[in-house]
Amino acid sequence: MWFDIVNRFTFEHIFSGEAETLAQLVERAVKYGENLAEANLMRADLSGTNLKRARLQRAYLYGADLSGANLAGADLRDAKISKADLSCADLTRADLTAANLHRAILEGANLSKALLAKADLIGAHMANARLIGANMIGAFLTRADLTGADFTGADLTRAELLLSRGFKSVNERIEPSAVGAFSG
Repeated sequence: MWFDIVNRFTFEHIFSGEAETLAQLVERAVKYGENLAEANLMRADLSGTNLKRARLQRAYLYGADLSGANLAGADLRDAKISKADLSCADLTRADLTAANLHRAILEGANLSKALLAKADLIGAHMANARLIGANMIGAFLTRADLTGADFTGADLTRAELLLSRGFKSVNERIEPSAVGAFSG
């Protein structure tokens, strides 16, 4: 089957080819080092794919299934990933600066050493996620489910934790002004 990956703003072709699934084509593009910045991958089934070090800045991944995907070291700056399923995904050292992960499912995901500064994680389901050493400066975690999440060594300076659930402080750096901004 023939698939086209197009730019979400200009609709120009970014990468295309024959593949059994769109996931296979995206995986091939990443393997060849293609830049998938601004790609429209809305609601794509990319579960279990190897997207290690993928270049997906400003990509549109709204509602995509990325469960179990390897996104270690991926560039997802300013990407729209809201309502996506990233459960059990490997996002180690991924750059998610200013990414929109509003209401995303990150249950059991590994976000260790990830860059999440100014990321929108409002209403995200992050139960049992690993955020060890993550940079979460200025991240928005309002109404997020943080039950069982590991924040060891994470930097939550100026993070908004209002009405989040299950937050447990374990050696994070938190400004005194932010401490009263969450409820457990």
